[in-house]
Amino acid sequence: MTDSDLFTSRLLTPPQTFTEGIEGATVDADGWFYAVDYARKGTIGRVAPDGQHELFVTLPPGCVGCGMRAAPKQTLYVADYTGHHVLAVDLKTCEIRVHAHEPRMNQPNDLAIRSDGMLFASDPNWAEQTGQLWRIEADGRTVLLEDGMGTTNGIEITPDERTLLVNESIQRRIWAYDLAADGSIQHKRLLIEFPDHLLDGMRCGMDGSLYVTRFGKGTIAVLGLDGRLRREIALGGKNCTNLTFGGVDGRTVYVTLADTGAVETFRADTVGRCFALQH
Repeated sequence: MTDSDLFTSRLLTPPQTFTEGIEGATVDADGWFYAVDYARKGTIGRVAPDGQHELFVTLPPGCVGCGMRAAPKQTLYVADYTGHHVLAVDLKTCEIRVHAHEPRMNQPNDLAIRSDGMLFASDPNWAEQTGQLWRIEADGRTVLLEDGMGTTNGIEITPDERTLLVNESIQRRIWAYDLAADGSIQHKRLLIEFPDHLLDGMRCGMDGSLYVTRFGKGTIAVLGLDGRLRREIALGGKNCTNLTFGGVDGRTVYVTLADTGAVETFRADTVGRCFALQH
């Protein structure tokens, strides 16, 4: 794929390679792409840059993954929404351990990671259309940052690590918070509210952009950190759940699609923050 294909999405894997639960788009430092529910629920699959795919791990009984983040030290963090865990998978040995457990969580959904390893988790209650927001320390200790929100879903940190971004899927809002060095948040403000369709996973570009999956519309909205819409990128499927950046230069975007069970990919004009953290 060349820059002449900028923002033009294509299939990377065949339809139904993953189930409709496909989520957690993540790329590790070696270029492997990961997503949950490969062929069946409770698994993680991985895809090579050329589209070859395989089962990576099967999660412990009763665990089902959702959002994921790859840390620089060969660890894949997995939000296990049925077990109220954040799991840690060793990318070399495939050993799986519980990094954090929090019974007060509704169902940990998506994760953001800071360069020091601190995690932040969205935690929606879909039935009640409410949500919570959590911080997870490097030692696995959990801290409730906010409750009484809408259905918290996509979550990301800006490249300067001074702002935490969280969306509410059903309410179609994206909120920004000042993020302090100790992981506390303050000065909540509305970045944007969309008129239609749901929101899901988000990732920042190093150029100050925010890429947002618009579930049901089948597009990726690209925003500035001022909340202004820069462009929308059309996908082949409609129910896009998450995205991440990878490739040799960090400008290849991978998108998970629930309605097709496939991974799509396109070239962007910026390096993703998630890629920059790995390199």
